[in-house]
Amino acid sequence: MTKRNEVDKYIARCPKEAQGNLAKIRAAIRAAAPGATERTDYFQMPGYSYPGFDYDGMFAWFSFKKPHIRLHVRPPVIQEHRKELADYPATKAIVSFPMGKPIPMTLVRKLVKASVKAMKDKAENGT
Repeated sequence: MTKRNEVDKYIARCPKEAQGNLAKIRAAIRAAAPGATERTDYFQMPGYSYPGFDYDGMFAWFSFKKPHIRLHVRPPVIQEHRKELADYPATKAIVSFPMGKPIPMTLVRKLVKASVKAMKDKAENGT
């Protein structure tokens, strides 16, 4: 069984009305970070089996929590893009897109790229 199949299973377990947007978020992450490893085993804790992407460190995850499709990124990314995210509920590391509304894929790709950069910068600086 490949990691991709685990991600496919995660999406399939979500409500039908969420599956299309989850697939779109997944594709946007892949487009923004080609060559990243897709995995579901990063956290190793119950309740944390979200599909994520890894380049020698996790930089993006996606999940469904009714009524939102969620994008998880490195914490500094949300703060750096707070003006662009003003219309969406956000925490330190999660932006939530309401079900039934189009997800801004250009913004998703931008956030993912910024998250990759934040992860690499942290690794280079040793912080």
